[in-house]
Amino acid sequence: WATPGSHNLHRASPSRPNKQLFYVFTLATARTVVRSGCRPHIWPGASPSCPSKVAHNQRARISTGSAQPRAVAQLAAMADVKLPRRPLGKTGLEASVLSFGASPLGSVFEDIDEDEGVRAVHEAFKLGINYFDTSPFYGGTRSETVLGRALKDLPRDEIVVATKVGRYGPEDFDFSKEKVTSSVRESLQRLQVEYIDLIQCHDIEFVNLDQIVNETLPALVELKKQGLVRHIGITGLPLKAFRTVLDRVEPGAVDAVLSYCHCALNDKTLLEFVPYLQEKGLAVINGSVLSMGLLTDKGPPDWHPAPDSVKQAARGAVAAAKSHNCDIAKLAIMDAVRQGEIATNLVGCATVDQVRFNVNAALEGLGLVPPHPAAGEMVEYGLKAVQEALAPISGTSWPSGLHENN
Repeated sequence: WATPGSHNLHRASPSRPNKQLFYVFTLATARTVVRSGCRPHIWPGASPSCPSKVAHNQRARISTGSAQPRAVAQLAAMADVKLPRRPLGKTGLEASVLSFGASPLGSVFEDIDEDEGVRAVHEAFKLGINYFDTSPFYGGTRSETVLGRALKDLPRDEIVVATKVGRYGPEDFDFSKEKVTSSVRESLQRLQVEYIDLIQCHDIEFVNLDQIVNETLPALVELKKQGLVRHIGITGLPLKAFRTVLDRVEPGAVDAVLSYCHCALNDKTLLEFVPYLQEKGLAVINGSVLSMGLLTDKGPPDWHPAPDSVKQAARGAVAAAKSHNCDIAKLAIMDAVRQGEIATNLVGCATVDQVRFNVNAALEGLGLVPPHPAAGEMVEYGLKAVQEALAPISGTSWPSGLHENN
């Protein structure tokens, strides 16, 4: 689900310039960098050996009489700050902490300008995003096609390309050896690449998992031997389905797990499952940071499967964020990138403005760029208010796929 495009990112009221709270927030974000597993970019004047000095130096700037001009100048100086990267499990690859979810390029949520979509991919790469995720399911292969138009202009050895097999429509699933083999070859053509870095079984909960274990994964291993794919993953909503598969396959048969809607402001249950995945040496990819539109001002699409109680709570959370002049999508991204156990966090994009919005939120969440002088206090209050609004339904999900896989 795509984040908002052009938004007023810093709308905090100048009538509440509580500098003390702003200092606390800045120090907290600096400490978050250390916990998140990222190597921080240090603001000018800070000591690389002491991340807390980031906050100290920023306090010195903000406390001067010309705080706003100084902050604007500093933001301009940070224009070349790029997203940090984390290891993608044991694959030997690294992924930007924020990644490009390409489902919107397939006009899954609303019709898009394909040329703008290409520009969005290029802007994402420019700002440090190197991980791009798609599927032939998104827009009936349109997402892969648009993404391929953009990827052909990027250096292949500097990007990680992930796509999927097995799901081709709302009710169209085919995980047979013949289909996934032909599907990979077709995706290679649409993406205009010679190999796929991560090929994933898409929404495994919709089929008998015996087929995934005994037919689909072995077929992908054969494609790996042929050099058409480098690594293999599985995706889905119910966490139970992952364990069912992973406990039955040989070590190394699966390299990554993409879980969606389970590591967001309204549901953190993935974090309880992470130790099990890490024990198996798997990369953990967090999909749908915005819970498929629940955590956006626009709200979810009509087809969103969440129960009414979750949708109602999400609307309350959006209102709570707005009451503190915050954008809930920004808060969601800031919170997601702070989870150091997660290799990368997927957020949908289709425009340059969305990319910049997402990257700014991620960098601010990690403390790599300072918040607007008037916004620090509001973000802190806004995040707390959103968490309180979502508390009654925290961890509440919905069924997906076959009953036995939930």
